[in-house]
Amino acid sequence: MSNALYRLGRMCAAHPWRVIGIWLLASVLIIGLSGTVGRELEDSFNVPGLDSQEALDLLQTAQSDSAGQTAQVVMTPNDPNASFFTSPEAQAELAQIHSELTALPEVLGATNAAELLAAGPEIAAQAGAISPDGRVALITVQYPVIEELSVEDLENLKEWRVEANEDSPLQVEAGGDLFFSFEQPETGIGELIGLVVAVIVLLLAFGSVIAMGLPIGMAIFGLALGVSAMSLITYLIDIPSWAPQMGSMIGLGVGIDYALFVVTRHREFLGRGLTVVDSVGRAAATAGQAVIFAGGTVVVAILGLAVAGIPFMTAAGISTSFIVLIMVLASITLLPAFLGLAGLRLAKFGFGRGRKEAATQDAVTGRWERWGGHVAGNAWAYAIGVTAFLLLLTSPVLDLQLGFPDAGTTPDSRTERRAYDLVADGFGPGINGPLLIAVDVSEDPSVVEPLAQAINADEGVAAIAPPQVDLDAGVATIVAFPTTSPQDAATFETIKRLRADVFPDAIGDAPARAHVGGGTASFADIGEKVANRLPLFIAAVIILSFLLLMIVFRSILVPLKAALLNLLSIGAAYGVLVAVFQWGWGLGLIGLESTVPIVSFLPMFMFAILFGLSMDYEVFLLSRVREEYLITGDNDSSVIHGIASTARVITSAALIMISVFLGFVLGDDPIIKMMGLGLATAIFVDATIVRMVLVPATMKLMGDANWWIPEWLDRLLPTVDIEGETGLPAAEMRTEGYVAPVADNPEPALV
Repeated sequence: MSNALYRLGRMCAAHPWRVIGIWLLASVLIIGLSGTVGRELEDSFNVPGLDSQEALDLLQTAQSDSAGQTAQVVMTPNDPNASFFTSPEAQAELAQIHSELTALPEVLGATNAAELLAAGPEIAAQAGAISPDGRVALITVQYPVIEELSVEDLENLKEWRVEANEDSPLQVEAGGDLFFSFEQPETGIGELIGLVVAVIVLLLAFGSVIAMGLPIGMAIFGLALGVSAMSLITYLIDIPSWAPQMGSMIGLGVGIDYALFVVTRHREFLGRGLTVVDSVGRAAATAGQAVIFAGGTVVVAILGLAVAGIPFMTAAGISTSFIVLIMVLASITLLPAFLGLAGLRLAKFGFGRGRKEAATQDAVTGRWERWGGHVAGNAWAYAIGVTAFLLLLTSPVLDLQLGFPDAGTTPDSRTERRAYDLVADGFGPGINGPLLIAVDVSEDPSVVEPLAQAINADEGVAAIAPPQVDLDAGVATIVAFPTTSPQDAATFETIKRLRADVFPDAIGDAPARAHVGGGTASFADIGEKVANRLPLFIAAVIILSFLLLMIVFRSILVPLKAALLNLLSIGAAYGVLVAVFQWGWGLGLIGLESTVPIVSFLPMFMFAILFGLSMDYEVFLLSRVREEYLITGDNDSSVIHGIASTARVITSAALIMISVFLGFVLGDDPIIKMMGLGLATAIFVDATIVRMVLVPATMKLMGDANWWIPEWLDRLLPTVDIEGETGLPAAEMRTEGYVAPVADNPEPALV
C-alpha cells in the first residue's frame, strides 16, 4: 500500500490543478444534484420488534389517526386574574383558535376545548381540555404519520402561533411530537468556534499561515461535500435530520487531524532536503497510510452500530462514516495537491525574521523527551495513580440512567418549553408524555372496559382518556397519563408494570393483546434495547481493533493494552456525562436548567466514535515507537523517542478536536450538548492522561514483552508497514537553496 500511496501522492503534487479540478467538478455535481433531486432528511424512530413499535403498527394497520404525529397548543389568559371558566373573552378566543387550527394544512383534526367547556367546567376538566383551576387550556392537534409530513408543516404551525399571539387576550404556546420530529437546532455556532480555535492552534504549531490554511481548507471542502451528499444517500437509506450536525462534528475534527498528520510529516521531509514532489509522496505513503488505517478503524467502529438493530442509529452511522471516508480520501489526494502548490513555502517555520527550518521544529522535542524520561523513571507511580484517577472518573457510570430529554430541558426562550411548563403546572407532568395503548380486540372487544379500569387504577397512572374502539378495524385505543414526567425513571417503571402485570391480569385468557406505544414508551424501549446490545457491540469493536493493531504492530500486549486504555478513556467520558447531566454538576455552565437522563442511544454512538478516534493517536504514537524499536532494539529509548517526536502533533490535534466538540456544547439541543461534552472529555483524557502518561508508563513496565508475538502467528499475519519508508524509492534531494548537513550541524538547512 505504501508504494501505491507514494505514487498517488507524487502524482497529486506534480499535477495539483488536475486533482483540484476533479474535486471541484465532483463537488459541483454532488451539490447541484443535492439541490435539484435530493430528498428531505426524515426522522423515523421505528424499531422493529419493540412493543411500542407493535402498538404503532397496530394503529397504522387500522388506519387510526392516533398513529400519526400530534402537536399540543396550550393557552392561558394574559390577565392573571382571569380563567377560562369565568372569562367570556377567553372562551371566545378559544373557539376561534380551534377553528384556525383545524384549517391548517395536513391537520386531520383537533380536540375541541371550547365545545367541552360549553358543556360545563367539570366536563372540560375531566376530559383534560381545561386545567382544574381554569387557567390552562389544551388542544391536541392530530397530523398524519411522519412519512407524510415535512418541516413545512411545523413552520405553518409556528407561523400561526406567532399570528395568534398578536392582540390576543391569551398567551398561546405550542409543543409536542411535531416539534421533536422536525425542529432543528441552530447550526454554525459550534463549527465556527471550532474553526477559530483550530486556526489559532495550527498557527502556533506550524508558525505559517499557509501550513495552517491547508488543513482548514481541506476539512471545510470535504465537510461541505459530505453534508451535501446526504440528501442523495436518502435514496438508499433514510437519513435522520440531525445526522448532518453529528457528521459535521466528527468530520470537522477528523478532517483537520488527518491533514495535520500529513502536513507535519511533509514538513519533516522538506526539512531533510527532499524535493517537494518526493516529500509529498513520502508523506502520503507514511502518514497517509496511518490516516487510512485510523480512518478505516473509525468507519468500521461507527458502522458497527448496525449491531444494535436500530435503523435510525444505523443510518446515522452510515452518514457519519461517509463524511469520514471523504476526509480520508481528501487527505491522500486533495491535500497532496495543495501541498504541491504550496511548494517550499511550507519548509519555513515562524514569521518574518524569526523564520527557521521546519525540521528543527518538527523533529524530536527536548521538552517532551525529558517528560518521557520522567514518566519512564516513575512508571509504577504514574501507572497506578493515573489508573486510579480514571477509575474514579468512571465510577459515576454505576448510576447511569438511560432515557430521553423532554421539552422541559430546552431553554425557556422556546415555545416548546413554555408549553411544557404550562401543561405541567396546569395538569401535572405526566400529560407531557402520554402513553398510547393499542389493543387488538378483533376477537374479543369485551376486554376494553376492564382493561381501562385496571390501567386507571395503577399507581403510576394519573388519569386515562375515554377508550376509543373501532370495531371494524378491531382496534381499541386508550390514552393514559402518567403521574410523572416523560424523562422520569418512575415513568419507565410504570410502562414495565403495565406490560408485565396490569395487562396480563386484566386480559387473562382472552385472545386480545395490548401494547404500550407513544414517544415516551418508544424511547424507553430503545434505551433497553441499546443496553442489552451494548456489551456485544463493545466486545465486537474491541476484538476487531485488537486484530488490526496486532497486524500493524506485530504484538500481543500492545493491542491488548490499547483496548484496555481506550476503555478507560471512554469510561471516564461516560462518568463525566452522568456527573454533569444526571447529577447536575456544573449544569448551568453548559446552558441547561435541569438534570436530564443520558440519551438512550448515546453510549453506543459515543463508543463507536471514540474507540475509532482514539486509534488515530494510538497509531500515530506507536508507529513512531515501533519504528525506533526496530532500529535500536531498546524499548525504553524507543518509547521516549516516540513520545518526544509525536507529542506536539498529538496535543495540537487533540486541542483542535476538543475545541470542535466543545463548540457544540453551546447549542440549544441537550442531545448535541451531551455528544459534544462526552467526545471532548474522552479526547482530552485520551490524548493527555492516557497517551502522554499511561501509555509510556505501561510500556516501560512491560519492557521488551511489548513486542512479543509467537513466531507461528507472526508468519500468518500480513505485513503492514504503517508510517515506515520500507520499500520506497531512494529519496530525491533538492539541489537549489539547500546545504547538506555537516558534522557540527546535524540538521539540514535552507538558505
